[in-house]
Amino acid sequence: MKMAFILFHGMTALDLIGFTEVMTRLARIRPEADISWDYCALSTQITDDRGLAYVVSRVKPDLSEYDLVFVPGGFTTRELRYDPDVLTWLQTAREAKHLVSVCTGSLLLGAAGLLEGKRATTNASAYELLTPYCKEVVQARIVQDGRLFTGSGVSSSIDLGLYVLERLTDAATAERVQTDMSYPYYRTGTSSALYHAKTGM
Repeated sequence: MKMAFILFHGMTALDLIGFTEVMTRLARIRPEADISWDYCALSTQITDDRGLAYVVSRVKPDLSEYDLVFVPGGFTTRELRYDPDVLTWLQTAREAKHLVSVCTGSLLLGAAGLLEGKRATTNASAYELLTPYCKEVVQARIVQDGRLFTGSGVSSSIDLGLYVLERLTDAATAERVQTDMSYPYYRTGTSSALYHAKTGM
């Protein structure tokens, strides 16, 4: 599995790090797995919403090269959803096997037309902003609609990572990563914090 982690100016660090910390640990606990990832952006350096700068490994790659594309949130998503360069780039992820966002990252997926006919969630402060882009905004911590996975507020990034990992591997692998991270809050299997579009639960 080849993963693209999207970065942009003004992103929220925990949105990015929570998910990537979970998913990249798979390479360590299962070294036989074919796992790789790139940190991708429209420029070589990104500064987050707290002023921390990141050096990016790939600039504007074709996102169709990746199996999974992940988009974090941040207040600047409210402006970036009108940026044609950002949207055109994200549209290259249309055929990815898995699309994932946390917090207001779903606004960018939605503005790029990638949430059409789908149920999704976002930060509670942005429910109304997400509404025009998707079939239904679900007020849940994690929402899965087919290949689309969305998480709500900032800290849901860790739970979302564990959920996606569980769905792509198995419960035992997710539990092992939890233990490795000393993170006791996620529960494998059915969760009251999860909405699955197929089951409506």
